[in-house]
Amino acid sequence: MNRIAYMVLRNIIRVPGWFYRIGKLGREDDSHTDQERYDYLRKIIEKVNRTGRVTIEKTGLKNIPEENGFILFPNHQGLFDMLAIIEACPKALCVVFKKEVAEIILVKQIARLLRAIPMDRKDVRSSLKIINKMTEDVKNGKNYVIFPEGTRSRNGNRILEFKAGTFKSAVNAGCPIIPVALIDSYKPFGVSSINKETVQVHFLEPLNPDQYVGLKTKEIADIVHDRIQNKIDENI
Repeated sequence: MNRIAYMVLRNIIRVPGWFYRIGKLGREDDSHTDQERYDYLRKIIEKVNRTGRVTIEKTGLKNIPEENGFILFPNHQGLFDMLAIIEACPKALCVVFKKEVAEIILVKQIARLLRAIPMDRKDVRSSLKIINKMTEDVKNGKNYVIFPEGTRSRNGNRILEFKAGTFKSAVNAGCPIIPVALIDSYKPFGVSSINKETVQVHFLEPLNPDQYVGLKTKEIADIVHDRIQNKIDENI
């Protein structure tokens, strides 16, 4: 957590303006497009990461579809994950996140800007509604990020089993599934240091509908899991 404080101190003059602007962009009646709101947030995150002494190395940008309406499935290493993904991905993203963090200051405002969806993992009925909403949103050209492990791994670059249910929206929408391998994303906020860190974000080859049609969601989850773990193993 030392780095979070360091990031705030390095940007203390800018924070009030950022906070105000993020709040305005998060209003329901805001007229900006999803991409315009996302671009503003992305510029802030790039600045925060740089002043926080974190470098984002990204590969596989060509694997991000030109057409909107896809879902990213990254491994989950910690609080820094979305900062790495947003800096790396130029296309506007919406995210599904834990309901427990929905009221944390700044997280709440950023979630509203992204039109993010809080999920109560203990409420099956609520989860089903979110799956249905994601399906419709993706069909209408929104892009999502969802972490298929359900919780962050405590084992560094070893990932947990993927939950099959997280792939239902992609299957129902018939959209590209983009595996994303995060490497060392646990370090910026998980190590008590402000030493320079490098986080790798690898966008892997999409799994397109014609490649997964007829497969069970558990089979899809295993394919995506193994592709990500293999990519991590190649780069550490």
